[in-house]
Amino acid sequence: AAREVFDPGKKLGKRRSNFDVAKDIDTDAALEALIVKEPVTVVLSSMGWIRALKGHNQKLEDLKFKEGDELAMALECQTTDKVVLMASGGRAFTLGADKLPGGRGHGEPIRLQLEVPESEAIVDMFVPQDKARRVVASNKGYGFIVTDAELISSTRKGKIILNVGPKEVLAICVKVEGDLIASIGKNRKLVIFKTEELPDMARGKGVKIQSFADGGLLDLTTFKRADGLTWTDTAGRQQSADDWKDWIGKRAQAGRLAPRGFNKNGKFSGG
Repeated sequence: AAREVFDPGKKLGKRRSNFDVAKDIDTDAALEALIVKEPVTVVLSSMGWIRALKGHNQKLEDLKFKEGDELAMALECQTTDKVVLMASGGRAFTLGADKLPGGRGHGEPIRLQLEVPESEAIVDMFVPQDKARRVVASNKGYGFIVTDAELISSTRKGKIILNVGPKEVLAICVKVEGDLIASIGKNRKLVIFKTEELPDMARGKGVKIQSFADGGLLDLTTFKRADGLTWTDTAGRQQSADDWKDWIGKRAQAGRLAPRGFNKNGKFSGG
């Protein structure tokens, strides 16, 4: 009889599966594994329109934009990469490069995918890197160092990183690439101090980077002491000052006027 043949004690009647706790699966990693890895160039316009052109080494000067709009920034990456966008209100937003509209046309407004307020601009756009750290700072000269991992968010609202007050915006987001920081104000005064003088934080207002009588923070760079302070002129050439050590001081000092021959725009990049 069937009851005897499929008796739980018999070979055919034995349970073939076990009850167990389901294993944890990294669904994000599983979904990422399905994305085809291809090179793309992410293009963001001043008015906040974004698109991903296929391939690298694009002729960006030939790109077309809506009337009154222009190129703000471009980033070469892979479709499997995450792209972090830092907004002037102090938030970090994340987009998957594979989720961006193609290069035909003008793309689409980033605000279709992200809740970036109309009053805010995108200050920087980059692919987060393992163990990388960045200096984030406001136009009033307050900031700290944050890891790239802390900047990744999974919601449309992004993640608050730098707390800014009235008439204050996130103005600087620079990768840490040396043991010294050079900070310059709109008054063209420059001060150099040790990178370790800035605290590592996940979010907050930070500490005073440089003191200003007026104007606020204009630009910031990090560099290795062995390499010395350098900047890029309008022709894309690297320039330096032999006496750069004369500007070494402490964090939060006012500094002194930038070296002779420094870029007229007061920034570390003359372009």
